[in-house]
Amino acid sequence: MTVTLITGANKGIGFETARQLQTLGHTVYIGARDVERGEKAAATLGARFVQLDVTDDASVNTALATIGAAEGRLDVLVNNAGILGNEGLDGPTALRVFDTNAVGIVRVTEAALPWLRKSSNPTVVTVSSSAGSFWAVTNPERPEFHLPLALYSASKAAATMLTVQYAKAHPGIRFNALEPGTTATDLTAAFGIGRPPEESARAVVRLATLGEDGPTGTFQDENGELPW
Repeated sequence: MTVTLITGANKGIGFETARQLQTLGHTVYIGARDVERGEKAAATLGARFVQLDVTDDASVNTALATIGAAEGRLDVLVNNAGILGNEGLDGPTALRVFDTNAVGIVRVTEAALPWLRKSSNPTVVTVSSSAGSFWAVTNPERPEFHLPLALYSASKAAATMLTVQYAKAHPGIRFNALEPGTTATDLTAAFGIGRPPEESARAVVRLATLGEDGPTGTFQDENGELPW
């Protein structure tokens, strides 16, 4: 059994990724900040639940220790938890967005590394965004050009850069960042756009199920590598 942890997995792309990986035979741990919602999501899928708030060190460390004690390793980590943070451009909002979308990746990945090293095929997928790509946001033909989301975009640029740096630092583990496609989730509800989460989750699943010779340190969408 492939042991997989997905953060922010009680809804949206995270939930659909959990469902699809569960179908492929993974032992899936749904990480969620809210216990009631997380337990409900896990019960719906027949998955396992760990309380995990990516902005809280103790919560993250406890969650990874729980998985490690139960499974002895972690094969796949999907850094999916994220927030939009479009309510204001100010210091407190910036701190909250970066704490969730970038610093949270560091917290979870650092806590996961000892268990990933025990896997024969360790993989980390970070759900990033081309809203954090210079190539996309400076191209008038791209939808990202028109998105007024400074904090979200900047934090996703950080998420992608963290992916590259982790890949360089840990060559025995594959780290890849993903643009999942514009998806109809709570994040995009205000814009009324996006395809069903199950379609975007397929791109996550593809990177989560790479073989040992798969790429690392890349930024991709469902069609392959993207410019930055």
